[in-house]
Amino acid sequence: MKLSVLLFAGVAERIGQSKIELNIDHAVTVNDLKKQLAEAYPEASLLIHSSLIAVNMNYAPGHVVINEGDEIALIPPVSGGEGPTYSSNSVQQTHTSDDGLYSIGYAPLSVEETSAKVITANHGATLTFIGTTREMTGDQRTVHLEYEAYIPMALSTMKSIGDEINEKWPGAQCAISHRLGKVDIAETSVVIAVSSPHRDDAYKASRYAIERLKQIVPIWKKEIWEDGSEWKGHQTGPWDPLK
Repeated sequence: MKLSVLLFAGVAERIGQSKIELNIDHAVTVNDLKKQLAEAYPEASLLIHSSLIAVNMNYAPGHVVINEGDEIALIPPVSGGEGPTYSSNSVQQTHTSDDGLYSIGYAPLSVEETSAKVITANHGATLTFIGTTREMTGDQRTVHLEYEAYIPMALSTMKSIGDEINEKWPGAQCAISHRLGKVDIAETSVVIAVSSPHRDDAYKASRYAIERLKQIVPIWKKEIWEDGSEWKGHQTGPWDPLK
């Protein structure tokens, strides 16, 4: 059985490639595959063990059996930098979901364009969250950030956030735009727009959207400092997007 495993962020950087080709002569589960990868690439074993496997753009529990032809990706803890991308021509494009509400790409973001997607005649509240690059974190100065994503899965998980919001706050609408590549100090990396009939739901839904984005959307951030760099993963407790 031939398997291709897509790599991202710190894992790809540590191993030195964005895809691994494997020939396996027996069925494997997600946990089996992670164990094999950790043994094959000991220099990245700790990061591999802390990562999850996505099968056909869905986070997969350890017992799931992998089949030939499945799209496999090793997903390190997300942070939602410049590195390998899902598609060789992605840098030229902005990728958008079928409903037009969710987008990801290298072009600068428009707050107005994202907000306009959720403004409707029957909603009295529209709230926009704008995430920008912060220069100082304590005594450490950031020069710029670099974002990388597993683009098709990022779009599908953004859409699932919108679906969750609509279920929790019926009638609420959500749009999310995220930038990739280099993002300089004070530039916008993410825009989340939420509208609802009443402002209380809009505030709650907006907070939910950014926290959920950082939990489940496969986007990674590399902080470039004056004296080094580091991939930033999930920073709000144990990372478990399967919950």
